[in-house]
Amino acid sequence: MPGLVAFGRRWGIASDDLVFPGAFELFIRVIWWIGMLVLYVKNKGQFVCTGGGLLHSYLIVLLVLLSVIILALSAIVYISMQGTITNPGPRRSIPALIYVRTFLYVPELFWAVLGAVWVSDNSPGCDKSVVNAVIGAVVVSWIILFFTVVAVLIVFDPLGSKRQGNVDSHGDHDLESSESAQLMYTARSVAARVWESRIKLLCCCIMQEEDNRAAFSSIGQLFSGFFSDTDLVASDIAAGLSLLHQKQDKVEKTRDPEEVVVSPSPVSRTREDLDVELENAAHYMQFAVAAYGWPMFVFSNPLTGACKLSVDCCRSRSPEYDIVGGDHLGCHFTSMLYTTGLQYRDFIYISFHNKIYEIPFFVALDHKKEAVLVVVRGTLSLRDALTDLSADCENVLIEGVSGPCYAHKGIVQAANYIYRKLINDGILNQAFTIAPEYQLVITGHSLGAGTAAVLSILLRSAFPVLKCYAFSPPGGLLSKPLADYSKEFIVSVVVGKDLVPRLSIPNMEDLKRRILRMVANCNKPKYQILLRGCWYEVFGGNPDDFPTELESRNQDDLSLPLLAEQSFLVHSSPSYHSLVSEDSPSHLQQPPLYLPGRILHIVEESTSRRSCFSEVKYHAVWSSEASFCSILISPKMITDHMPDLVLKALNSLTQDSPFIFCPTPRNNASNLNVI
Repeated sequence: MPGLVAFGRRWGIASDDLVFPGAFELFIRVIWWIGMLVLYVKNKGQFVCTGGGLLHSYLIVLLVLLSVIILALSAIVYISMQGTITNPGPRRSIPALIYVRTFLYVPELFWAVLGAVWVSDNSPGCDKSVVNAVIGAVVVSWIILFFTVVAVLIVFDPLGSKRQGNVDSHGDHDLESSESAQLMYTARSVAARVWESRIKLLCCCIMQEEDNRAAFSSIGQLFSGFFSDTDLVASDIAAGLSLLHQKQDKVEKTRDPEEVVVSPSPVSRTREDLDVELENAAHYMQFAVAAYGWPMFVFSNPLTGACKLSVDCCRSRSPEYDIVGGDHLGCHFTSMLYTTGLQYRDFIYISFHNKIYEIPFFVALDHKKEAVLVVVRGTLSLRDALTDLSADCENVLIEGVSGPCYAHKGIVQAANYIYRKLINDGILNQAFTIAPEYQLVITGHSLGAGTAAVLSILLRSAFPVLKCYAFSPPGGLLSKPLADYSKEFIVSVVVGKDLVPRLSIPNMEDLKRRILRMVANCNKPKYQILLRGCWYEVFGGNPDDFPTELESRNQDDLSLPLLAEQSFLVHSSPSYHSLVSEDSPSHLQQPPLYLPGRILHIVEESTSRRSCFSEVKYHAVWSSEASFCSILISPKMITDHMPDLVLKALNSLTQDSPFIFCPTPRNNASNLNVI
């Protein structure tokens, strides 16, 4: 950091990112050089065969060329190890060394071609070991050249020339303000188009419909705005996350284990209330898991899942059973029968239809709890991911709620889609005609949890006693008035350090600032940070001290870390000015969004590292929004979000039935509608 500038443009790596790839290539080159030297000495430079003179010249030049390359790589690795992330001064000679190393690819390419020609035309009659050695040298040359081209493509920054232009424009103090604003606007527009093109390429299998194009554009603007105000490269983010993880673990170890953040609310938080909600949550989580269909069933039952499904998926079916749209073999529905323990006639409506802003869901009768269930599936496709990433705010009109009412745009669109299906198509009327005394319960996991929460808010006026259980919902979901309003009928369940309930644009901006502060305050080289971080993540141990070295200095000057960060940003990343400018992207000023309802937080009883086969014990507490206003870095930040682990944690707290119910699926006649 900042990004490496070479050949007149900025690249997606920094000058201190060449330690590990350079050391790896250096190792390969040294082994190669030793092998060629042994071959030459063994034959004493005499090769009695057709083309022996050419082979002699080839080996001599190859040894000299490898020696020069080894020297250049040694210099690159050594210089790249100098300085710190925010102090590239000792590495100012890296661009020149890169030019030298790039120039050496020309004779290497020529010599690789020459070696291939010799093998094909002049190798007959030569010792077989010599021929094999030359073939090996030629193959290694072409492999290195190939991976070099791949590496260049990976670190190529399409915005490199624009960013370099921005640097130059900031250095020109006489530039008119209008010209500067125009340059910044142009750079942001180009960045948005580049990110939009990347997303389209990633989602090339999705049909280019109007909603898709709007989502691509919105997400492109989001990503371009988030990354445009800093000069971070991927390894800087990795180093910052490693430092931040160790610092958070250090703080957590010094925290009072009895300290618990409890949500202030007039609603009673008795142990009995907690036990009831845990029991309900464990029950309804089975349905949220079932909504994922056969992939989650097979993942949760790796030894027997595929065999169980194959019997029912491949058998011949009645005509009404074959009309399942999006589930042509019936595997999704079969897995839902196994997971929920329901019978075919208990399902009222199932939709496997999946587009951006339109996600699968099903409606079923839960006789055990006497509830009409609306279960929304979580993220399982690229279309779902694009719905997740449409993170702008959208107004939600709710009567009786004072204050601004807005929520996550993509999730609001998905909730409106399901709302129209339930009401306009008469699905809920059909369900309550069959079971008029049942209560409406809406549930889902992840994206499904957020959609279920917004859907329950939309339906509350028509169904005043409805309940919603949102498992691992996204953090940037509801405005404060809506979040407070939802406490009466929504329970959110979060496990451990799950990333998603803490994921929002303000929290991501906060994470970016903390990463910048960590790398700005650390005076260790990046390669040391990454090595220590990898060791800590794999083998554990005590958090390193260098993430908080500045804390040991003058404790009276509390502004020192912030000043260091700001000074670093202003001098090493001219685009930092856009962060505080009036023309900064609107999402940087997005108001905070919160988790829905009351928050039931399930955490491990001990954070100490344990063996892979030891049983994990949990306890549950009522928590508040304040506990989720910051992203926690942990190896479990992803695994704690997985639906099977959420169900396992809930079952361990309630000592409920096993993870998967396995009744025999029945194809009974019913009122089921499936699309």
